[in-house]
Amino acid sequence: MAPTVSDTEAAFLARYQALGAEQRRAIAAQASPKMRARLVVAEKHLAMDRSPGALAAVLTDRREMQARHLNMVDQAWIDMAEGRTERVMLTMPPRHGKSRRASRWAPLWYLRKYPDRRVMIASYSSDLADDHGRWIRDAIDTWGDQLGIHLNRGSKAANRFDIAGHEGGLVAAGIGGGLTGKGATIALVDDPVKDMADADSPTMRKRAWEWWQSVLQTRLEPGGAICVIQTRWHEDDLAGRIIADAEDNEWTVIDLPALADRDDDPLGRQVGEALWPERFNEAHHAKTRKRVGERVWASLYQQKPKPPEGGVWQRAWIDGNRTNVIAFGGLDMARVVVAVDPAGGESTVNDETGIIGAARDWDGHLYVLEDRSDKLGANDWGLTACRLALELKADAIVVESNYGGDMARQIVRQAWKQLERDGITRGLLMPYVTEVTAKVGKRLRAEPIAQLYDQGLVHHVGKHPELEDQMVTWIAGMDSPDRMDAAVHALTELADPNQLDTGIYRGRDERLAGRR
Repeated sequence: MAPTVSDTEAAFLARYQALGAEQRRAIAAQASPKMRARLVVAEKHLAMDRSPGALAAVLTDRREMQARHLNMVDQAWIDMAEGRTERVMLTMPPRHGKSRRASRWAPLWYLRKYPDRRVMIASYSSDLADDHGRWIRDAIDTWGDQLGIHLNRGSKAANRFDIAGHEGGLVAAGIGGGLTGKGATIALVDDPVKDMADADSPTMRKRAWEWWQSVLQTRLEPGGAICVIQTRWHEDDLAGRIIADAEDNEWTVIDLPALADRDDDPLGRQVGEALWPERFNEAHHAKTRKRVGERVWASLYQQKPKPPEGGVWQRAWIDGNRTNVIAFGGLDMARVVVAVDPAGGESTVNDETGIIGAARDWDGHLYVLEDRSDKLGANDWGLTACRLALELKADAIVVESNYGGDMARQIVRQAWKQLERDGITRGLLMPYVTEVTAKVGKRLRAEPIAQLYDQGLVHHVGKHPELEDQMVTWIAGMDSPDRMDAAVHALTELADPNQLDTGIYRGRDERLAGRR
């Protein structure tokens, strides 16, 4: 408990804190031991007011780490608190202290200095947001006397609490959740993206954007500020869409890659210099880059979530050989197939079933016709594949059987029988079912098909954005997505076997010899 002071002493200490550093030192040198003890407390309060990092240093006896990039996080909060900026975005790599500083120490600093204001914290999940709220609440409980603020006894939940004797407090929620009740003078969005699977999902990106527009921005008080701090995942993640939608100079963007990559680095680093060399030096980042692959390195660590050059596919190969439905309609096809890559295979990040329709003309050119991939159960993907085969007049349905054995063939047969009973097959024979078992690595399976793209032998009829994004962002070593795997199976089936020594094993189908 801090010692009590008289009104006279309080007035003196208030005047003391308004003085410059040299004047304060001169007064302290002449003060009595008792008054010097009071001045030490006053100096601590001055330090805690200075910045979130300074507050952390005082309360932890300087055990809390500080770095140049964390100084920038501190300054962003100071600028928002003092009304110099209303929109701030900080992007930086994982494990560099951004959440601890921006979502814990900074709100604590802000509520201590401005106890009548309110903070709102949002993250990809309510659990993570609540963790931040719980940490701040417990910090006030622990250091309340030093901070000069305490919790309202009737409002002490981790996700919502109020400051005793003041109007201020905090509310926390997950992206997509409600933020009802009081508004915020500073709203912090920290880590709005959970992982690469969510970042790659158009549904999840749309959900985050709609929440941003209809929930978060409606809770801001007049003159309030918003801070978005995140690790980038995707070109169209929340940070990317905010910037694309923003007016000129509306946002202050502080971009901090793990390794400096431009001459005008915000910290004045030389190109190639690490962001926090005391913890993660250039050698450490070189190992990380090799371990996580180019796509993850470019997005999470360098904050440049763009399809990397040097991947297996290049977008120019797709765009440069694209054709349209009218032009395709004038061509004669030698073969048409539908390929299926069921969910639940090798990938740990995709739960779609890839369903791709493709064709080959008599000159050996290949065509990607349709992408009907979706999150489907076994019966549904069987029906979808059979319907697409009917629509395209396919002669075969190619199914990866690594993770289903004979079950894949049975699913297709049962679906076809169901369509027969419904009168949809119109008496047509079921396409033969070819089961493929990939006996080589994903890169060896994909590279021969990518080479055909490079040679101008593969044409996409119309646009298939989700499939194409998966292709051009895939790096060998990553789990391969189901749409891409299905396309590779379809094009491998159609291509000349002499061109593609991929080690694909085809189960025997007695009708195959009679139809080729």
